[in-house]
Amino acid sequence: MSKGIALSVSASVLFAVMYYYTSLLSPLNGVEIFGWRMLLTAPCMTVFMVVSGEWKRVVEIVRRLAGKPKLIVGLIGSAVLLGLQLWLFMWAPLNGYSLDVSLGYFLLPLSMVLTGRIAYGERLSYLQKIAVFFASLGVLNELYQVGGFSWATLLVVVGYPIYFILRKRLATDNLGGLWLDMALMLPVAFWFVQGGEQGFGVFDQHPWLSLLIPILGVISASALVVYIIASRLLPFSLFGLLSYVEPVLLLGVALLLGESIKPGEWLTYIPIWLAVLVLVFEGFKHLVRQRRRPM
Repeated sequence: MSKGIALSVSASVLFAVMYYYTSLLSPLNGVEIFGWRMLLTAPCMTVFMVVSGEWKRVVEIVRRLAGKPKLIVGLIGSAVLLGLQLWLFMWAPLNGYSLDVSLGYFLLPLSMVLTGRIAYGERLSYLQKIAVFFASLGVLNELYQVGGFSWATLLVVVGYPIYFILRKRLATDNLGGLWLDMALMLPVAFWFVQGGEQGFGVFDQHPWLSLLIPILGVISASALVVYIIASRLLPFSLFGLLSYVEPVLLLGVALLLGESIKPGEWLTYIPIWLAVLVLVFEGFKHLVRQRRRPM
């Protein structure tokens, strides 16, 4: 348990470090950084899956694809949805959208709760209804202040639930499906790097990037592998609670990069943070209840 907690928190820290790290990769833009991340992460993930025995998941999906070629359309859609999220994660810190993305990650658990209710008919608990109420206050204030959320926030809040629903319907909601999503992104990632202003000659023009870019790959691959291992060591409820660490750290990175919460936005953030605390409390109660059950 303690090892799983340490690994989960470490993964959140690594994702936050990667979020900030993009600001050090000048003159690369967000698209080029996304490309490099994919090109460097995919091989590391492949090695991990082969060593851990998860490669069979990829084989299973490929066999299904051979018998049902139309599945490729769904897989491409899944890869596009994931690619948009990974691109935004790399692009936002360089373009003043760090705060918007962190807000999206704060809202994501609530979005997932509502998705479960709408898409799968799951009932909301009493505490979940309270959380939705608090979040609604924050949403209403944001609508009043600026007329709506930024596209970056909405991409996180809406895009991830659609991605998870699609993977569930395709029966690719495992590591094999994730690997195929990343594999389908590789040609685009290659094109982003090759077609960028720097191209693959970036190391000749900016020698220091020959060290910084590989470190980006190490951080990305390490964060992903540590996250996967933590998910296997922890009860699902506790693992879900620890996922709230990441948006807190992303908010810190956004403030560190010079963004700030405007006076009128506090009435957006405070109710949403209260909603997250309610969900954390519910998860903690569920975890305690499980631990008290006789083995």
